[in-house]
Amino acid sequence: MKALGVLLLASCALAAGCGDDDTTSPTAPSNAPIVFVAQLSPRNEVPPIGNAEGGVSGSVQITFEPTAEGGATASFHIQTTGFPAGTRLTGAHIHPGAAGVNGGVVVGTGISNTAPLELTEGITAFDARAINVVPATAQAIIANPGAFYFNIHSSLNPGGVARGQLVRIR
Repeated sequence: MKALGVLLLASCALAAGCGDDDTTSPTAPSNAPIVFVAQLSPRNEVPPIGNAEGGVSGSVQITFEPTAEGGATASFHIQTTGFPAGTRLTGAHIHPGAAGVNGGVVVGTGISNTAPLELTEGITAFDARAINVVPATAQAIIANPGAFYFNIHSSLNPGGVARGQLVRIR
C-alpha cells in the first residue's frame, strides 16, 4: 500500500510538471475588437448649442480592430436624428478632452468641409470604415476612453453640434 501511495504521488508530481505547451501569457494583448459608444447631445458641446440644431441627438459606435503595430483600424457607425432637412455635416471626429473641455481632432471619419454629408431626412445613419489610428492614439483611447469625445459638426455649428464622451463597452 505504501508503494502505491508513493507511485500515486510521483504520478501527480510528473503530471503537474508537464503542463500544456501554451506559451501565451495571460496578460498578452488580445486581437479582439474593442468597442466604444457615445451618446451625442448639443448640450454636451462647449458652449452648448441653442440654435435651430439644439434639438438634435445621436449616437456613435466605434470599433477598434487592433493592429500588430499597436495601433488600430477603426469603424464608425453614427446615427443622428432631429436635423433639419438639407443640413450639411462637415465633420465627425474623435477629440481628446474630458467633459467640458475642447480638444483637437485625433481621429477623423472622412467627413469634412470638402467632403460633407448632406442630410435629406431627419433621421440618418452612416458608416466610416478602415480608418487608421496610429499606435499612440489608439493606446491612449483604449487606456482612458473617458478622456476622449466624439462629435459631429455642421455648417450652422462648425465648432460642433452634438458631442459625447467615449465609453468602452467591450
